[in-house]
Amino acid sequence: MTNALGIDLNSEPTRSRRNHWNNQVRRHAQMTPDKPALKFMGKVTTWSELDARTHRLAAALRRRGVGFGDRILVLMLNRSEYVELVFAANLIGAVPVPVNIRMAPPEIGFIVQDSGAEVIVTESLLAPLADAVAGATGAIRDVIVVGDTANEAHLKYEELVAEDGSDLPEIDIPEETVALIMYTSGTTGKPKGAMLTHQNMQSQALTTIQALDNSPDDVGSCVAPLFHIAGLGAMAPLFVVGALSLIHPLGAFDPNDLLDMIEEEGTTSIFLVPAQWQAVCAAQQARPRDLKLRVISWGAAPASDSVLNAMNETFPDALNVAVFGQTEMSPITCVLEGKDALRKIGSIGKVVPAVTARIVDPLGEDVPQGEVGEIVYRGPNLMVGYWQNPEGTAEAFRGGWFHSGDLVRQDSEGFLYVVDRAKDMIISGGENIYCAEVENVLFSHPKIQEAAIIGRAHDKWGEVPVAVVVLAEGVDGLTMDELEPYLNENLARFKHPKDIVVVDELPRNAGGKVVKPRLREEFGSKDAGLAE
Repeated sequence: MTNALGIDLNSEPTRSRRNHWNNQVRRHAQMTPDKPALKFMGKVTTWSELDARTHRLAAALRRRGVGFGDRILVLMLNRSEYVELVFAANLIGAVPVPVNIRMAPPEIGFIVQDSGAEVIVTESLLAPLADAVAGATGAIRDVIVVGDTANEAHLKYEELVAEDGSDLPEIDIPEETVALIMYTSGTTGKPKGAMLTHQNMQSQALTTIQALDNSPDDVGSCVAPLFHIAGLGAMAPLFVVGALSLIHPLGAFDPNDLLDMIEEEGTTSIFLVPAQWQAVCAAQQARPRDLKLRVISWGAAPASDSVLNAMNETFPDALNVAVFGQTEMSPITCVLEGKDALRKIGSIGKVVPAVTARIVDPLGEDVPQGEVGEIVYRGPNLMVGYWQNPEGTAEAFRGGWFHSGDLVRQDSEGFLYVVDRAKDMIISGGENIYCAEVENVLFSHPKIQEAAIIGRAHDKWGEVPVAVVVLAEGVDGLTMDELEPYLNENLARFKHPKDIVVVDELPRNAGGKVVKPRLREEFGSKDAGLAE
């Protein structure tokens, strides 16, 4: 294929100039072959080993009929093989489709049918789930298993990696090739497959390198699930600079185990969601470790002022960086740099250099500075669209801008503050109530550990806010009468929750976001309480 200038795009030097993580792995394998690239549960994979293993796996997949553009469902916990599979698939132009392992078989079956995947790569623990999905859909040709398997029909991952890879041709992968299909969390409706290209992921990498000042000497702790964009997105800059990715296993989150590991491994940067930071700060204060943390970052869910203050107090020598975005943006769109963390506490920072943003009203017109509107985007990290969903893509890109669904306001210095998700905003008696604002006030109450605001149907006001809370440790109960004086000091009367529901924990998706539809279903009916 040639371009308008007659240059062959499938030959050298074009192929050597491609900017994606496969070429980055090859570069590090040639220049620093013995340097660690990945570490998981004590097992180290060097850059040369990563390059060789991914090439042999890519050749094995190609022999079994996986070609350019084919989708491969990835059903694994965090582990080194997850990264290897992504790289191997991309080497032949195939598209990994990471799947939340907490989904039920019918939910995974929907993604199989929607994506058109015919191959599943899984691991021993999840092989029965993969078999259930394969049997229910009838669409899966091969199931590849990392580790032991009793099913003779399964292909064994390590046997594929051990095959000869010398017959793998050099396949040109343009930057606009789809590298991942990441299905949105599905907090509303069916999940949609965001098509993220190599250009998207490289833009994400450069944005993060600038925000976190990544270097080849870094040790980046990857705690977020790799089936979530926060996981692979956090690793992308480490692939560029050639730093070590320390992959943490998934499971019940234990802040003490995490702190012990990052002390032992010399972690310099780590991303956690606010609920995790709250637990980590408490554990570090109770038993301080000697840590090398240079950058601590957070995102994926709102953080209360109390959590941010705890982070700054617990890790005073580390830059506290807030990152904000969404799957469709690969994901980072805004960063609050460490130097502004205390001065602009509560802000998500400023729009990153690669992204163009506007704040608009429902008609798509710019709102005056300081007023609330939806933030919309353009930029090289923006997905190319939703997989086989032209209606969803058209709706998201209406007016030529990607509509995020996030309601924000901007101060005179250009710093942004999230007010709410557009779909979460409550309209009570004609007044707009932004859930995030009320939640932030509740977070600061000493008896409340976590809080979520939802709307409850109401005959007079249309809907009223209801607080669903998790109480702090040692607190036996909390009533509206107890809470009212505190609310009077901090919120306008019409924003006050009209009822409080105490739960053991808030339902969250894999990215740490509260699943509000589930709360609305249980507590949002007008018959669920006695709000007046």
